[in-house]
Parts: sequence; C-alpha cells; structure tokens
Amino acid sequence: MRFGITILPEYRWSEAEPKWRRAEELGFDHAWTYDHLTWSGLQDSPWYGTMPTLTAAALATSTIKLGTFVTSPNFRHPLTLTRELLALDDISAGRFLCGIGSGGGIDSTILGGDDLTPRQKVDRLEEFTELLDKLLTTDQVDFKGEYFETRNARTSPGCVQQPRIPFIMAANGPRSLRLATRYGAGWVTTGLKSADFESWFGSVRDLSHRLDDVLEGRPLDRYLALDSARYSLSSVAAFEDVVGRAAELGFTDVITHWPRAEGVYAGTEEVLEQVAAEVIPRLR
Repeated sequence: MRFGITILPEYRWSEAEPKWRRAEELGFDHAWTYDHLTWSGLQDSPWYGTMPTLTAAALATSTIKLGTFVTSPNFRHPLTLTRELLALDDISAGRFLCGIGSGGGIDSTILGGDDLTPRQKVDRLEEFTELLDKLLTTDQVDFKGEYFETRNARTSPGCVQQPRIPFIMAANGPRSLRLATRYGAGWVTTGLKSADFESWFGSVRDLSHRLDDVLEGRPLDRYLALDSARYSLSSVAAFEDVVGRAAELGFTDVITHWPRAEGVYAGTEEVLEQVAAEVIPRLR
C-alpha cells in the first residue's frame, strides 16, 4: 500500500510550504492539491492556483510525487494544460502525477456556458484525454472534436514524452472506467455519495468489482480517496479501519486530507503524526 495526502490550495505559501515539506518527511508517497477554480465546500475561503502551488511544492521537496486531484475539462484546454504539465514534470524531475476527471460542481458553470449532461461530460472527457495524450506524446497534432480543437499543435521532439506523465483517471461509470483502463496508469475513486460510511464503502466495493470486470485480469493501480463519508484522520483507529478495508479490495494507494482546524476535514496534526509514525509503516 502507498499513502497520499491532499493539501487544499487555501493557504498562503508561507503557511503551505511547511505542510508540503512535512508530508515528505512523514513518509507519504504522494501529495495532491485540488484543481478547481473554487470548491463548493469552501467558497468563502482563500483559494490559490493549482499549478503555481505544485511548482512551489516541487521546489520545496525532492522525493514525494505530486499531483492534481483532479484536473478536468471544465476550465482546462489540453494544449495549454500540456505546456503546464511539461514544465511541472521537468521542475519536479519526473515526480508529477496527473489526476483527470470529467469535472463537476461550480467549476462546470462559473465561466458561463451550458451545464452539460452526464453523458456530455463523459463525451468531453474522452476528447480531453485523447487529445492530452496525443499532445504529450506527438509533435504536430491536428485535432477537431466537438469540444476541443488544435491546429498544428507543436510539442518539439525534445519535449515529446515516451513514456508520458502518468494519468490517474477518476471514473465511476462504464464508459469512464473503460477510458481509465485505456489511458490510465491508475484509477481513482471517491466512491458514491451515501448516507453513511457503510453505504459509502459498499459503493466503493461495487465500483472496484466493476473495474475488475472491465480489466479482465489486467493490472492497474487503484487509488481510493478515503474521506468522502468519514474523515479518515478523525482518529488513528478510523484510519487503520478504512485502509484495511481498502487493502482487502485490492487498492494499491489511499489518499487522505491534511487536517483543517474546522469544518470539512477537521482534525488534528497530532493524529496525522501518529498515523505516519505508527500505522503507515505497518500497513505499507
């Protein structure tokens, strides 16, 4: 099992930097931040840019992998995103992971335009992922889809990636699961919205079995976001319980959130420190 932590982009860098450094010191394998314009749970909080934050984190650390949790087509174009990903991957010396999903929430309408149906969002995600893959691995890309277009988009031979940055694909439905197995180095899920923890974990189990059916025995790393129904760092016992359940389902990676003082993901750094010192080494 590998362990990740998400640090929300709500802190000034003077406060955020020690958290990113500490995540590496505590032995986490990967650290993430949200790629949203704002987030529905924290609209009244400060909110800073994802790519500058990850660039600064890359310079403040040396071994931990860094990623977007998750990038979506809501406000990203594959070509402009390609430039940022190439720079991030270079600055981090190959430590970057690109989480990708169909997008939702406020980001889907904040810039104007229509609120797409679930089917349309998956259609757009397929275009987005296909084009991003082409742009990272091929020079001179001409592409015309319903949602995205490029004309002679250059990625010079010195920047073309073989292999490319790993895509960690968020997926729950049949089409997006197939997309994850086609383009992803890993699959990530938050499970489905549920009334309680047991119902939520039941949805995680069902999704994991759906992925099994699509993979037909082929390997794929599996990432579980732990905190959708109950904050995993609410106690040492809660963390150990949910990670153990994830391991039984074959998850290779789990992701929690850095504890906040109040509200969503409220917790203490004492629990985080204890989990890192006692539980993670035992479960790794």
